[in-house]
Amino acid sequence: MVESYHPLRIFSGAAHPELAREIAEMLHVDLGRATTRRMPDSEIHVMLDEVVRDQDIFFIQPCSEPVNDHLVELVLYLDAFRRASAHSVNVVIPYFPYARQERMAKGREAISARVVANMLEMQGARRVIYVDIHNRAIQGFFNIPVDPLSAVPLLANYFRGPEFENAAIVSPDVGRASMAGKYAELLNLPLVVMHKRRTSFTTTETTHVVGDIEGRRPIIIDDVMAGGSVLKQIDALYDAGAEGKACFAITHPVLLPTALKRLDEDDRIERLVVTNTIPVPEKKRHPKVVVVSIAPLLADIIHRIYKGESISSMLVLS
Repeated sequence: MVESYHPLRIFSGAAHPELAREIAEMLHVDLGRATTRRMPDSEIHVMLDEVVRDQDIFFIQPCSEPVNDHLVELVLYLDAFRRASAHSVNVVIPYFPYARQERMAKGREAISARVVANMLEMQGARRVIYVDIHNRAIQGFFNIPVDPLSAVPLLANYFRGPEFENAAIVSPDVGRASMAGKYAELLNLPLVVMHKRRTSFTTTETTHVVGDIEGRRPIIIDDVMAGGSVLKQIDALYDAGAEGKACFAITHPVLLPTALKRLDEDDRIERLVVTNTIPVPEKKRHPKVVVVSIAPLLADIIHRIYKGESISSMLVLS
């Protein structure tokens, strides 16, 4: 790689060093040396173990479980890079924290996603990169460049071929219809939208299905799977005439125990195709879970940003 006056460096926090290492290898640079320690009183201590003066830093840190620990670690590293005179620090957060708390649904709530944006800016982040954020309007919370990426083309490629010729792309709710539409367009498949009603803070129920699912194999898409409530929604699809085994395409595999339990119990679900925006540890490596690496996408955009090339074709702009 041709380097500018400010060398390109990839660093990682403790959240997902495997992803950072994969990106660094693709960019033919060494992964930067840094140490994160958990102190006896649960405080976090970070240390850069090499000189970063006048370097262009890309720091990889998805804020998955434990969310608050990884977020605090991220802002501490931002402070460390600033104090060590790095030329710029670009934050790559494949899984952005608190993205589902982006508005006041009721009175007297915090807009937590805005708080996170303020923290990153105040600590000196020059640019923020994330993947398939829950609400794209969060980009407007920042006064610095934000690059909203999508894993949709990557995941859609998995579903090409004769095995899925008779499938239909299913959005689990109206809010994900735009995302589902991109899958349908890329794969030339029909689009089906489920309407659901929230019955509590953590539970929903499907009220009706819009679109022709009869005789078709469902591919249900979503940005995040945590407790797996979307797994329960396939009842409505089969009641409407869906046939064959269901597949899911999910960008961020939070995969709480309830989701893994539903995968075990429902024989109608064949595969859950996810990316590695967050780690998928051994305890979540269910036989039905297939992991597709997001590293090529992130390595490509880091390379383009560093070299001053256009990235508009890679961004989610509509």
